[in-house]
Amino acid sequence: MADTSSARVSGDSGETFSTLRNLWPYMWPSDRPDLKMRVVWASFFLVLAKLLTVGVPYFYKWATDALDHSSAAGTGAGDTAAAVAATPGWLPLVLAGAITLVVSYNVARVISVGLNQLRDALFARVGQHAVRRLAYRTFVHMHRLSLRFHLERRTGGLSRIIERGTKGIEAIVRFTILNTIPTILEFALVAVIFGFSYGIAYVAVIAVTIWLYGWFTIKASDWRINIRRDMNESDTDANTKAIDSLLNFETVKYFGNETMEAERFDRSMARYEVAATRIWTSLGWLNFGQGVIFGVGMAIVMVMSALAVRDGTQSLGDFVFVNAMLMQLSIPLNFIGFVYREIRQGLTDIEEMFALLGINAEVVDRPGAKPLVVSDGAIRFEDVRFGYDPAREILKGVSFEVPPGKSVAIVGPSGAGKSTISRLLFRFYDVKGGRITIDGQDISEVTQESVRAAIGIVPQDTVLFNDTIAYNIRYGRIDASEEEVVRAAELAQIAGFIEQLPDGFAAMVGERGLKLSGGEKQRVAIARTILKAPPILVLDEATSALDTHTEQEIQSALDLVSKNRTTLTIAHRLSTIINCDEILVLKAGEIVERGSHRELLAMSGLYAEMWAMQREATEAEEALRRARESDEMGVLERRRTPPV
Repeated sequence: MADTSSARVSGDSGETFSTLRNLWPYMWPSDRPDLKMRVVWASFFLVLAKLLTVGVPYFYKWATDALDHSSAAGTGAGDTAAAVAATPGWLPLVLAGAITLVVSYNVARVISVGLNQLRDALFARVGQHAVRRLAYRTFVHMHRLSLRFHLERRTGGLSRIIERGTKGIEAIVRFTILNTIPTILEFALVAVIFGFSYGIAYVAVIAVTIWLYGWFTIKASDWRINIRRDMNESDTDANTKAIDSLLNFETVKYFGNETMEAERFDRSMARYEVAATRIWTSLGWLNFGQGVIFGVGMAIVMVMSALAVRDGTQSLGDFVFVNAMLMQLSIPLNFIGFVYREIRQGLTDIEEMFALLGINAEVVDRPGAKPLVVSDGAIRFEDVRFGYDPAREILKGVSFEVPPGKSVAIVGPSGAGKSTISRLLFRFYDVKGGRITIDGQDISEVTQESVRAAIGIVPQDTVLFNDTIAYNIRYGRIDASEEEVVRAAELAQIAGFIEQLPDGFAAMVGERGLKLSGGEKQRVAIARTILKAPPILVLDEATSALDTHTEQEIQSALDLVSKNRTTLTIAHRLSTIINCDEILVLKAGEIVERGSHRELLAMSGLYAEMWAMQREATEAEEALRRARESDEMGVLERRRTPPV
């Protein structure tokens, strides 16, 4: 596969040939001999169609001369004409010959059109294969990029860039191969025919006309490219705002900001409207200018031919031939302008896509990296230092160990660096100092895929795919059987809920799983992790977003999934980690306390303060719940007691 990551295609830099060079391996794929044969046959029919196209006007010329016998006398063939005229029944013969030529003319035109369509049909699969492979490469590249990139991306804008880039690739492949090459070939053949048949003066006029036509087209198209960019930016901005607003539908409703969102979207669409209007207006001027240039050039050539017919150096058929050839030439000439515009616009559309391909992944496997071999699942952080920004260090020499089959919890105030630890363990980022090992193997020296395969996670915010419940559970192990999916759901204590749904496991969960409650989504995440059956488990504040009652229900499922597994728990609610083998207290990127729950309480330090605060909050929440239940019981009792 061609390396296009280094090719920053720009519509202004004129790197069309560089782009074609990068695209060539996709149009001539080394692993697809069937597609290569399609290219060969398409090229053959391309040349054959152009030869036939250039020959078609000759039938028109011969038919005209056959019908106009006086032209033969005008060109020095008077004796022949007189002999034909004196021959009995000459008129039917002339008419028969003319009709034959007319039929041949139209048959040749039909065959030429058929060959062009056959060429397009043969090349269609080649072009679409190129589009598919490049789109696939872009998709894979997006998933290879670092978490930092995806945290900063704008989903709507990114999808629009890829969509336009894919279409731009198709335009470049199709118009360059199927139109530019045959048009150049036709120009060359026409120049040869006019040069030999009518003299260099005709070639000069046609050449000047084509040059002026091309120069004007390029200048006007370059001017329109900037307008196209404005339109693309407006389109991207509008699409981003639309998707962002729809993804946050509930938030928009909570604050009653539908009007504001509509106005933001409309402002972007207003910019798009202005740019799109300018695009179509400029296209009108471009087409008009092209028509004027070609019209003037054609008029000059036709006047030259008319004068030659008057002087007897050309026949009427020659005059018709010149006209037919120029009219025929106008089609590919107009295509040249269209093709240039499409290629330029295609380059503009894919420049951002190639820019995406040019972004290097922040985390990459080292050359020759081997898969992680997990025997016990022991985790070790050794003097780990890390910061998202070089000027601000998040973790400052963190060291700890999670022995095989044991559970270690990390707690601390917000911003202490707790979730950063899980991201480093998954190797979403590489550490700036120190190292992280699993069973003694530095995770920066093994493949990322093998590291992530060994770790399962139940995150705080479970985002599900807009698919069925079964699909989202099976995401933990895509080759799992239906029985295994059901068993995982049972262990996660969600099977009963699923069976009550009208569609059962085939029920759709909605965009980001919004049809399910927070607890139900967490149970799906737990079932997914149970199905994956990893030797190492990370619970990243898995119950912090749930109410106390739901948390207690889910905690039993979490205890089940973490049994006999090396477990790292990042916790907000301390009540969920009191049974962990060790608890680490993180503050400002440093471990300030460590020990069991009882040992940390005995220290009367930060952990003890956090425990006391959460106990008070829990007791207040419990008291409020009991008060509400008491009020509800009182209302029910009064409803049962008849009035005196």
